[in-house]
Amino acid sequence: MKAVVLAAGEGTRLRPLTEDKPKGMVEVAGKPILTHCFEQLIELGADELLVVVGYKKQAIINHYEDEFDGIPITYTHQREQSGLAHALLTVEEHVDDDFMLMLGDNIFDANLQDVVNRQAEERADAAFLVEEVPWEEAGRYGVCDTNKYGEITEVVEKPEEPPSNLVMTGFYTFTPAIFHACHLVQPSNRGEYEISDAIDLLLHSGRTIDAIRMDGWRNDIGYPEDRDQAEKRLQGEVDPEMAAENIAASE
Repeated sequence: MKAVVLAAGEGTRLRPLTEDKPKGMVEVAGKPILTHCFEQLIELGADELLVVVGYKKQAIINHYEDEFDGIPITYTHQREQSGLAHALLTVEEHVDDDFMLMLGDNIFDANLQDVVNRQAEERADAAFLVEEVPWEEAGRYGVCDTNKYGEITEVVEKPEEPPSNLVMTGFYTFTPAIFHACHLVQPSNRGEYEISDAIDLLLHSGRTIDAIRMDGWRNDIGYPEDRDQAEKRLQGEVDPEMAAENIAASE
């Protein structure tokens, strides 16, 4: 299965860490975020890495060149930062079967294999990892609503009134049908072509999308403090937030 990694972002919120490098090259626990992504995707069975680059792209290309750990890398270029659906369309000509998609600013220690396994069952057109967050934080993300079977019924990007506190995490599997949906997406209020809008179009066309609840943790590296938290987790230091969640779950 091919794996797409979206790594075109500028990472303005990560400055000063991104003043001289793209977001994906920021180091966490001694290696770039993208290295963490590539290692996980290869462990999940990726046989080709399709990397969408943009801001300071040459730093990524020079570092990894045309392969990582024996797995070939193909680069595509997103010339304008116009949203994730726009970025995904840059790889369309390279994909003709089910594929994995990972956002190149996320670090996971979670059940990603469950998502891949669900896609392999061929009962769904897409599957992705979702996470419960506090209700007051849900509006910062793409929010999902599900039915009693765990199938996604609605996806809304950064809603003012979230329909649930279940959010997308940045790891997905899709069939090539997602590309047709991306072509139909119109710019959002932010002026971007949102992946959540493409997913919603799939839902309205009658496609089945399964939500796999996250078991573990992930860090979206948006701010310098996110990088610091991910580093502590990877190095095995106790994370106060997760410790509190574990205590609450055991009560």
